[in-house]
Amino acid sequence: MSKQVVITGLGVCAPNGVGLKDFKEALRVGKSGIRHQSKLQELNFSCQIAGEPLIKDNLLNQYFNPLQLRGLNASGLVFGVIAGMDAWKDAGLKVNTANEPYWDYGVLFGTGILGVDKLRESIYRVDEKNVRRVGSTTVVQTMASGISAYLGGMLGCGNQVTTNSSACTTGTEGVLMAYERISQGKAEVILTGSCSDSGPYVWGGFDAMRILPRNYNDNPAQASRPMSASAKGFVPGSGAGALVLESLESAKKRGAKIYAEVLGGEINSGGQRGEGSMTAPNSMAVQRCIRNAVTNAGISAEAIDVINGHLTATTKDALEIANWSAALERADTDFPYINSFKGMIGHCLAAAGSIECVGAILQFEEASVFGNINCEDLNPDITSVISANKIPRKTIPYRPKMIAKASFGFGDVNACVIFKAFNDEP
Repeated sequence: MSKQVVITGLGVCAPNGVGLKDFKEALRVGKSGIRHQSKLQELNFSCQIAGEPLIKDNLLNQYFNPLQLRGLNASGLVFGVIAGMDAWKDAGLKVNTANEPYWDYGVLFGTGILGVDKLRESIYRVDEKNVRRVGSTTVVQTMASGISAYLGGMLGCGNQVTTNSSACTTGTEGVLMAYERISQGKAEVILTGSCSDSGPYVWGGFDAMRILPRNYNDNPAQASRPMSASAKGFVPGSGAGALVLESLESAKKRGAKIYAEVLGGEINSGGQRGEGSMTAPNSMAVQRCIRNAVTNAGISAEAIDVINGHLTATTKDALEIANWSAALERADTDFPYINSFKGMIGHCLAAAGSIECVGAILQFEEASVFGNINCEDLNPDITSVISANKIPRKTIPYRPKMIAKASFGFGDVNACVIFKAFNDEP
């Protein structure tokens, strides 16, 4: 018999708020974390705006010792450590100070690419024949699994410590991978999440693809426009989100606060067949992912009352809504409430799924559905499928019972997870 899995800790390092308190308030009031980036202007980027967490220097001293800070130049790792350690603390868990690791505790923390700035710094030093100045921490800062290795060592975890990487689907996929390991009895506690680097060497490729908005450099807060008729492309972002998943038995034993229950979900791929490609989703696979997530969670499609979509502020937003409607067989006023946080934080790439999972779960605690910003002019291809009233433009009081969160990433990969309001009654 599989174990019930719950969420007992949350942490976030987002463009519009570092820490749960600030992030939650930002989502509630619709505060944007998208800002003009002078470095992008200097480098002649067409899109000179992005979402990036604002980290004060003195904050780093709370998470890293002086030795770790020496030569540290990997923004994604910094964001991941802050979010991960905050989630661990939020769950009421202690850092292991013993010689023996926590055998039943693990880390599954994903990323798309890590330590780009550190890698560039190292390349220049090697090319200048100054290899001795590359630094002994370069490998840890630039290997993809550096983030999970960092957190696993800081916490002393002895179960699986690994990194997943599935483009924009990474964070949501990680939640499901952690859920499966705990439900199968292979671990009791897993810290999961994902992070993404900041900067021109990450965002430059997207600017070159001309899929970012170019006409909002003087008005960054209005640039990311999910579900809007005037959407002109996604705004790149960065940061990290983290969640502590735990068996219900372990959580009860510790007397831990429980945010929500994870009922399961689905991970699949469209195989880049049909209309699917490296950058476009295969609708057949997206619908199959949603339907199977509902089935695997053991619920009916009618039970879902809130959706947190992928919804990146591109022409594919209308297609995503159509896929949700077809998969759930719900439309017009029967459709669940739906929101996208990308209007406030941009598209945080590999970190998107985990940051948005944190935001979606906070809606249980707040008894609210957070509003969508920058979609006063809803795309008519969307409102022809679902009622405009199901897309709240401001935060509304509502007590969700079941939230579906999905992410769809480059490579035609998909993940959908079902969260349930926790009820301790039999």
